[in-house]
Amino acid sequence: MDSSRQAEAVVSPRASFLSGLRTGSGLAAASFLLAVSFGAISTSHGWGHLAPVICSMAVFSGSAQFALLAALGSGGGPAGAVLSAALINSRFIPMGIAVAGDLRGGRFRRALEGQAVVDSSWAAAHHGGGRFDRYLLFGATAIQWPAWVAGTALGVVVSPDPDLLHRLGLDVLTPALFLALLFDEVRRERINRLPALLGAVIAAGLIVFLPAGPALVGAALAALVALFRTPARHRQADETDETTAADATEAAEPADMPERALRSARSDEEVTP
Repeated sequence: MDSSRQAEAVVSPRASFLSGLRTGSGLAAASFLLAVSFGAISTSHGWGHLAPVICSMAVFSGSAQFALLAALGSGGGPAGAVLSAALINSRFIPMGIAVAGDLRGGRFRRALEGQAVVDSSWAAAHHGGGRFDRYLLFGATAIQWPAWVAGTALGVVVSPDPDLLHRLGLDVLTPALFLALLFDEVRRERINRLPALLGAVIAAGLIVFLPAGPALVGAALAALVALFRTPARHRQADETDETTAADATEAAEPADMPERALRSARSDEEVTP
């Protein structure tokens, strides 16, 4: 067992959950400000006071909700708007598959726990090697969801200028936090550097021709590189662990030989009349 797994073994679920709350608090602050903008813009587009709040409670995805808002605001039909939001949220399919092995219980409970999978919480809970801290995941999401809903409600009630966040520069908080999580993930595992670089290049190329949402979806294809490289990496890690364990056993055997020889000699003396 390596040092990271030993560290995970001694961390209690309560400590992991509290760590998730601390990690998610900064993300929740940025989500709150972004949600205020969503509430204000949706109200100015004629959504009323209740629909934006219900949308934030049910969807809980800033990128999907703004895509839905943009599609409806540009004169698109409900079907096209829902499809646009669904395409952006399709990133949760591979994310859910990745974290599925660390969820617990039957199908219903696992589906319920899977609702905690949001971008920032998922990234914060990843320990590397395809392993996730489920309690940290729960804690990080538990503080972000109410902040997102409360921010939407405040934006609906107060109805500030939708461009206020842009003028104050507050709209860069969420991208900055995601960038910090990305740097942490890349620093934790070298295998993530190539997918991150490819994702950045693909997004930069697609943004010239496509809106931000589809460009990000296309950049997610870079994750396939990590998917195909992961099995070989795990096999190499397993072989390394086995070799280390074998070397440790061989190193311990010479130290045990004198003691074994002494026990054998004593046994022979007891048997000899």
